[in-house]
Amino acid sequence: MSSCVGVSHSTESRAAAPKFPDLYEASIAELQSGLESGHFTSVDLVKAYFARIEEVNLQGPVLRAVIEMNPSALAQAKALDLERRLFGPRGPLHGIPILLKDNIATLHSEGSFALLGSVVPRDAGVAARLRAAGAILLGKANLSEWANFRGSVPSGFSGRGGQASSPYVPLGDPSGSSSGSGIATAIGLTAAALGSETDGSIVAPSSNNNLVGIKPTVGLTSRAGVVPISEHQDTVGPMARSVADAATILTVIAGKDPLDNFTLAQPPVVPDYTKALNVNALKGVRLGVARQFAGNNPVTLAAFNASVEIMRGLGATIVDPAIFPDFAEIRASGNETIVLDTDFKVDVNKYIAGLVEVPTGVTNLADLIAFNTAHAAEELPPPFWTSQSIFIAAENTTVDQAYFDALAADKDLGQTRGIDATLAEFNLDALILPTSGAAGPAAIAGYPLVTVPLGFTPPNTTLSPAMPTRSSGPNMPFGISFMGTAFSEFKLISYAFAYEQATHNRLKQLAFAAAIPKTQLQDIVGKE
Repeated sequence: MSSCVGVSHSTESRAAAPKFPDLYEASIAELQSGLESGHFTSVDLVKAYFARIEEVNLQGPVLRAVIEMNPSALAQAKALDLERRLFGPRGPLHGIPILLKDNIATLHSEGSFALLGSVVPRDAGVAARLRAAGAILLGKANLSEWANFRGSVPSGFSGRGGQASSPYVPLGDPSGSSSGSGIATAIGLTAAALGSETDGSIVAPSSNNNLVGIKPTVGLTSRAGVVPISEHQDTVGPMARSVADAATILTVIAGKDPLDNFTLAQPPVVPDYTKALNVNALKGVRLGVARQFAGNNPVTLAAFNASVEIMRGLGATIVDPAIFPDFAEIRASGNETIVLDTDFKVDVNKYIAGLVEVPTGVTNLADLIAFNTAHAAEELPPPFWTSQSIFIAAENTTVDQAYFDALAADKDLGQTRGIDATLAEFNLDALILPTSGAAGPAAIAGYPLVTVPLGFTPPNTTLSPAMPTRSSGPNMPFGISFMGTAFSEFKLISYAFAYEQATHNRLKQLAFAAAIPKTQLQDIVGKE
């Protein structure tokens, strides 16, 4: 479908009221321009997003993208509108509504009933940075409960939020664990969202929901106040409709935080990632194709191979294949499971201990397992959502020599003999590969990824059965990833931007009609 075919409202309404950007695709810069011009206010924007959420979240296609809307969002918007009039904007996110994955704490919870009503000591570090930049915390996005670390449970399910699904394929798999962040951003229920990733949880739902996602280097963004899986692999990043929007948000949320000692190892100055937005960034760059991780899906590979040629045409030197010397060892390794299971028990117990109040009385992982068993109707409903296998495996871990050996092996396999060895061997600036294969090596290394829309499954793709979500169907999006060494986000963003601007893949296919909300700013502005 071409990008000129109506996104939500017709092109006539655009001609009649050009001052109102279409919320399906509106960029942060467009929204900021409209706010600065006085065409609409942040209060209008929050009302419009709330109305759009109401249309599709629990009604219509019942996408279940949003767990809760922030009851203070309108008050925040009103205060920020007044501040804008009196003093001007704080920066590019002033008055812009952003949705947070529900595992990111705000003063007021994770999609599990076990932590319902718990009181956190402070905003998560990234939430505090958004607030300070003038962003409006619009609400909390649904997620794969416990960031998909409870057991063998479909992506996008939480006890509180229910089963989320794709806006591109009815009941389609939204991927996870940042499922709601992906769904909501894809169809303009928010300007953008934050997700978190341990292994794939930003890039996979960004890929499945036709978005740009940035998985930062572990330690570039604070994890303080984020429900953890592993301090060695967890990271928080933006999910947005464009590279520019994602770069704008990353610039705000990156930086040191005394409450997360991993951030103290980052470079002394956080760059302004919007300065990386250069359409000529691929000229003279050496990109390696990580073929071993590219998979064998013919549709994905055809689109990916075409994109490799586009990048060659943009002036990049392509090394294909760029062979990982330790590929077989990475594939055979079970070290990540040992590290994550062990870290989760330690880190989640520490997180719960740091809460001011937990009305359910849970104090540790063993209590969480018992709580779920006692509240099985909500937390473990049959037939798809009964598993606690990962919780149970994690509870049975101890911090022992095998754990420390696994941690060292992951660093060696992912960094030293993995991504860094491959970059050095072929004298590369970055690696490229389909997003479906990108998460694993970057996860164990703690290294960054940027995913950008690449393509869609053909319209004649068979609709697979809903179990409870569909693994395949027509028009399902998929992405391409740029992978690099530690703290190479600036370069990766520049390459991703050049590719995005040359292809504009995102609007080649819209969400299915019922999943596109109708409410636009012109329906809100000037009306009580």
